[in-house]
Amino acid sequence: MTNSAAKLIVRNATPADVSAMIDLSERIYGAGMGYTRDNLLGHINRFPDGQFVAEYEGKIVGHAATFMIKSEVAFAPHTWDEITGVGFAARHDVEGDVLYGMDVGVDPDFRRLRIGQRFYRVRQELCQYLELKGIVFGGRMPGYARRAKEYPNPADYVAAVVASKLKDQVITFQLRQGFEPIGVLKNYLPGDTASMNHATHMFWKNPLAQEEIKAKPSLGNTDLPESVRITTVQFQMRRIQSIDEFETQVEYFVDIASDYRSDFVVFPELFTLQLLSLEQKPLGPMEAIEKISEYTQRYIAFMEKLAVSYNINIIGGSHPSKMENGDILNVSYIFLRDGSVHTQQKLHPTPSERRWWNIQGGKGNTVIQTDCGPIGVMICYDSEFPEQARHLVDQGALLLFVPFCTDERRGYLRVRYCCQARAVENQCYVVMSGVVGNLPNVENMDIHYAESCILTPSDFPFSRDGVAADTPANTETVALADLSLSDLLTARQSGAVQNLKDRRFDLYQVAWKKGG
Repeated sequence: MTNSAAKLIVRNATPADVSAMIDLSERIYGAGMGYTRDNLLGHINRFPDGQFVAEYEGKIVGHAATFMIKSEVAFAPHTWDEITGVGFAARHDVEGDVLYGMDVGVDPDFRRLRIGQRFYRVRQELCQYLELKGIVFGGRMPGYARRAKEYPNPADYVAAVVASKLKDQVITFQLRQGFEPIGVLKNYLPGDTASMNHATHMFWKNPLAQEEIKAKPSLGNTDLPESVRITTVQFQMRRIQSIDEFETQVEYFVDIASDYRSDFVVFPELFTLQLLSLEQKPLGPMEAIEKISEYTQRYIAFMEKLAVSYNINIIGGSHPSKMENGDILNVSYIFLRDGSVHTQQKLHPTPSERRWWNIQGGKGNTVIQTDCGPIGVMICYDSEFPEQARHLVDQGALLLFVPFCTDERRGYLRVRYCCQARAVENQCYVVMSGVVGNLPNVENMDIHYAESCILTPSDFPFSRDGVAADTPANTETVALADLSLSDLLTARQSGAVQNLKDRRFDLYQVAWKKGG
């Protein structure tokens, strides 16, 4: 006899599952109503042990999301948006003493395989492994709308189900899994008309819990390295005679960063415009953009090869790129040492970019999964909009890279001050890389000012001034720093201030438009 492979398995979700999880979410909740890629990456990056998928013959047919939180928060009245950080599991607390059940979803075509029951079991096993007090969640009560006239108080409806006077497909199932209702969460999930927006406040007590329980310490993703070495390049714009000269200059800095065993090397915004100095006469704004777009494919192939051959992740500054619809966007290309290439469009072109080159605002603000953890990229002016950085950090970003190009000191300081603010308010590292020098024959790129740097939060584990490394003004050079990820995660959890933990989701939230 031969052994056959298991058809149905429940396992931890990974970033590679995200596309399939999005499709599943759409099938469960309807088009445009499911989780986004950004939501799901936030769950996995923040608490990978608490995210599960059910796989049937290789197809993902179920999804369960959880996070840790303190019991006094979980037991208090709340809404789904408040407790989950608007669907990002942003309130995951590694010192929490209960597990919060954020969601369980099963493909409608696979609902007779007891997948929900399997998810509840693995959650309970995780709760016991982490030595938590129990599991809390707000559960739907889909039979309530039909019985609301008979039971105007939703708590009375729940009591009737508990007493077996009524059946509710969700509440009854949860009771069978060992959960008990501890109340009703009113206006928990607006739009859940079957539950009249309410939820049953459910709790499963860990039978192995002691009176005074202390959760096992966990900092989330244990695959993260202890520290990451960064090289940021302050790149001098100068007239060149050939594209080979430009590539030699770029490879020189990649080689230096690799020799120092850096994990990342960062180049500035619009540094590829140096290629326009090859022209014999100054080009008009639109001619210049058309010309620089001709170099895009060669630039991508060259940088991709450097990343792999020098074994380093390259934040490739930014490069104006012409889209299929004819729009010109300012795009950062990110070249990882595994050979993959990612992009981040500049969302906020400056008035000068719009006026001179007709550069349009892009879309998308998603973290990039790297071998050093999730990262985000904000191009220059984007750093002056705090919503963008917060959205990346909600997805799990620990490092934010900011390629910039500023013409004089005041413009530079706008970017610098905002980047320092982003580092403080998001408790993350921010790396700036700018251009210096001049290109007299290239319109709107004639002068530059930069002091590239590597910024940290302002707290005791970090450098006193919140600056891990700095460069002198207007000098071609590099700055290097080792950034401790464990110090960063510890500061988020128990620092002198805890900006991420102390957000008031009951008062405000950043809502990012789907597809935006």
